[in-house]
Amino acid sequence: MTDQGEPRPRIGVLALQGDVREHLRVLESVGASAAAVRRPSELDAVDALVIPGGESTTMYKLAIAFDLLDPLRKRLESGMPAYGSCAGMIMLADRVADGIEGQVTFGGLDVTVRRNAFGRQVDSFEADVDLAGVGGGPFHAVFIRAPWIEEVGPDVDVVGRVGGAEPALGRIVAVRQGAILATSFHPELTGDPRVHALFVSIVREYLKERP
Repeated sequence: MTDQGEPRPRIGVLALQGDVREHLRVLESVGASAAAVRRPSELDAVDALVIPGGESTTMYKLAIAFDLLDPLRKRLESGMPAYGSCAGMIMLADRVADGIEGQVTFGGLDVTVRRNAFGRQVDSFEADVDLAGVGGGPFHAVFIRAPWIEEVGPDVDVVGRVGGAEPALGRIVAVRQGAILATSFHPELTGDPRVHALFVSIVREYLKERP
């Protein structure tokens, strides 16, 4: 699914926790040059960043330990494209409902997200989700201790909602704000590269427009 003749944007995957190898593999398959990011110098070397799933409270503590919290926030504030899946969505959110005391995020996405909204590990499930801007029919999404988004700001586009019974029915599970994309599900586990391909296209557009 690589685009012949298109540049390969340098996309990092935050490698503190989570499905790092899976994201790296899919990014490479859709035309990116992918690299793990654990240090500020590695963050400086990439055009964009994927923040994988995992455990959001552990992730922010590790980001502080690796001196990545402030550099990452500054890059996001400067407009760096980012994609967050599951816990990555939480880490990109400006506001977290039911977060632990003292929990912080990277921010950049004007949303309120609720941690573990769909339930615990045993409540993990799969569902088809129609994603705006992603052709090829519904995306078969994998939800694992997934969050959902409860509120979005005026500049945030809702990309996807999940079906099913209450209280999940109609919940927002995918959003985009400018060059920031987030999903509450794990596309890296599905064998379907369309979400990553969308993000690579977002990064390419950002690089074309950047002075």
